Amino acid sequence: MKHIKTTIIGLLLGCFAFTSYSFLGGGHYFEIAKNIDLYAQLYRELNMSYVDNVEPAKLMRDGIDAMLKSLDPYTNYISEAQIEGYKLKSKAAVGNIGVKLKKKDKEIVILEIYEGLPAHKAKLMVGDVIMAVNGKETTDKTEADVNKILQGQPGSEVILSIKRGNQSSQRFTVTRDKAKAKSVPYHGMLNDKVGYLKLKSFTRNCSNEVVKAIKDLKGEGMESLVFDLRYNGGGLLAEAINMVNIFVNKDQEVVSTKGKTDKWNKSYKTKKEAYDKDIPVVVLINGRSASASEILSGNMQDLDRGVLVGRRSFGKGLVQQTKDIGYNSKLKLTVAKYYLPSGRCVQAIDYSGRYKDDGPVKIPDSLKVAFKTNNGRTVYEGVGVDPDVEIEEKKYANITQSLLKNHLIFDYANQYRTKHASIAEAGKFNFTDRDFEDFTRFLSNKKYEYTTKSEKILEKLKKSAEKEKYVGAIKTTLTEVERKIKQEKAQDLRTFKDEIKYLLKREIVSRYYYQKGEVEVSLSDDDDVKKAIEILQSPTQYQKILSGA
Repeated sequence: MKHIKTTIIGLLLGCFAFTSYSFLGGGHYFEIAKNIDLYAQLYRELNMSYVDNVEPAKLMRDGIDAMLKSLDPYTNYISEAQIEGYKLKSKAAVGNIGVKLKKKDKEIVILEIYEGLPAHKAKLMVGDVIMAVNGKETTDKTEADVNKILQGQPGSEVILSIKRGNQSSQRFTVTRDKAKAKSVPYHGMLNDKVGYLKLKSFTRNCSNEVVKAIKDLKGEGMESLVFDLRYNGGGLLAEAINMVNIFVNKDQEVVSTKGKTDKWNKSYKTKKEAYDKDIPVVVLINGRSASASEILSGNMQDLDRGVLVGRRSFGKGLVQQTKDIGYNSKLKLTVAKYYLPSGRCVQAIDYSGRYKDDGPVKIPDSLKVAFKTNNGRTVYEGVGVDPDVEIEEKKYANITQSLLKNHLIFDYANQYRTKHASIAEAGKFNFTDRDFEDFTRFLSNKKYEYTTKSEKILEKLKKSAEKEKYVGAIKTTLTEVERKIKQEKAQDLRTFKDEIKYLLKREIVSRYYYQKGEVEVSLSDDDDVKKAIEILQSPTQYQKILSGA
């Protein structure tokens, strides 16, 4: 019976391949028909003759996933088994509790809590370990697994078993809500005339949030704006267009899409008069600014409406659509690319395999095409969005990176929160030298090993000396250098005290004042922001950049 079914499947697929060829003709379509026929024959032989039993559904799914993976990361198959989760995720009214999770040492830990949402109202804390959800343990669960369980109908309850520090496990009942975290977690004045606005994501109605924030800042005397899009991974295209429209007048093309068929050749324009078409703006971007962030920042650059400061953006210029493909399954696939007003596409990675045989690559410099902004400045396609003024990314010392990697700054902030019911306002909180001494005691029994650049160079020198038979002659010198490095390394906590204190301060403030407080503290030591203020305080410099002089 099994062989009969397999033969029928093979014949049906073979007939489909033949019919496809008969109707569509030769050339390209012959290749399609031939390969579908080969796939059917291969599938039939595996099912009939492979030494072990195969699961047809799993085998087919593996084949589909591998095929789609060869295209781009955004083209995915959604099976019937996954469809309910997809529908739930797609619904605007899906309930959540407002947390960001992280798997840490086999435990599910709350990494971030969004102010005003259910977890915050239920008095959960960052660092809390979720031991169980509705009585089901989370030990063998991933962050994604637990996130799915935490979602549900708005108004429904979820019971969490929480471990906090050394305390006994506690039960928290949290009521799910459809409310979303604010897209603008913080806005404020950097000085008497320069305002600052942080946009986290392009969610529904976020352009209204931005307009309200700008109104507030103007009420405080703002004459120019720093618009922060760093770490903003994008969101809704409609909101990106609305956001451009805040600064640019009606009927300006913001973005166009081009695909294989005319259906996807579209143009999107601003629909109303600008809220403020004259205010000087500096937009901050970095390698985590993507998609809608690149549409907004790219427009500000192409239209010479603002100066971009920071680092090159991510480079995602692909458009996806979801299609029904039968049997209650869907295919989310890339159907077009985004193009900015200058005509350039921001897509930075080539997934076609034209430039390399072994997978996607950054588009080679030799193939990057130049375009012009309204003022005639040169911008390039295939690089994401380059800033007008590039600022080197701050690099922390090895010891600091190790403390971050091993979650020791995170863990200490959690401990600090349990010992201190309150702290001063975010902008006035001071992490003292006495606090730092407490932190060093906290580290006394913790592991945070790291290798310095000097140690790596010394190790290479030892190997070279051994190879070239110089060890005997320089052994004493090598030993002395090694001793000196270890001696200096032991002082790294003191040497890099200031940057470690800054990170501790920022982390601790986030426990009390959430995203808003963390952003406010970070502005005090932000090279991008400092440069933005400098540019905005010099109209000559601002205009010189925009003119391309």
